[in-house]
Amino acid sequence: MSQSNEERYAESLLAEDADLQRVMEGIRQHDMPEISIAPGYGKLLTLLVRMTGAHRILEIGALGGYSGICLARGLSEEGKLTSLELKPEYAELAKHHLTEAGLGNKVEYRIGEALVSLEQLAAEGRIFDFFFIDADKGNYPAYLEWAIKLASPGAIIVGDNAFMRGKTINPEQKGNSVRMIRQFNEQMTSDERLEGVLLPAYDGMAIARVK
Repeated sequence: MSQSNEERYAESLLAEDADLQRVMEGIRQHDMPEISIAPGYGKLLTLLVRMTGAHRILEIGALGGYSGICLARGLSEEGKLTSLELKPEYAELAKHHLTEAGLGNKVEYRIGEALVSLEQLAAEGRIFDFFFIDADKGNYPAYLEWAIKLASPGAIIVGDNAFMRGKTINPEQKGNSVRMIRQFNEQMTSDERLEGVLLPAYDGMAIARVK
């Protein structure tokens, strides 16, 4: 996805990051899709976690660990990240990258269908302060409902790829994933249980606070 001049300028101000560079190289070496969160939004995740003082993070979609590193960096010493990933090989690579970054002790991976893992977490009585959703787009509304169920008061919910590379704002696009992302965006910004906003940089990011 091409970057705007504003995005290129903003990223030029970010320092080189060896840990995140290793993630990108590892993703390429393993022929995984290069769909990690944009660097600017990765930095934003770290800041949001740190500013909100979140101790318990739930990530839906690990891929190679890029967002996992960004999230875990914002945690306090006792904070923990629980990451849901469908593919065991992705979770293994993500864990490797977080360990290389000195964050391996902060993360727990759960393998399999995220909706099944979410049911298990609910059955265990788990609650979370911060959620990051970046997985299969067709299930975004379902993931949002689970996030609200598992949220502590005032928890933050973040969803990446709100624009789906322009498909969301193209009225001719009517596939299931596009319709589900539109529904997710609308809920994040208008659901009475939330107060939220949609950020228009990169591929779009929705951020909401659970009331």
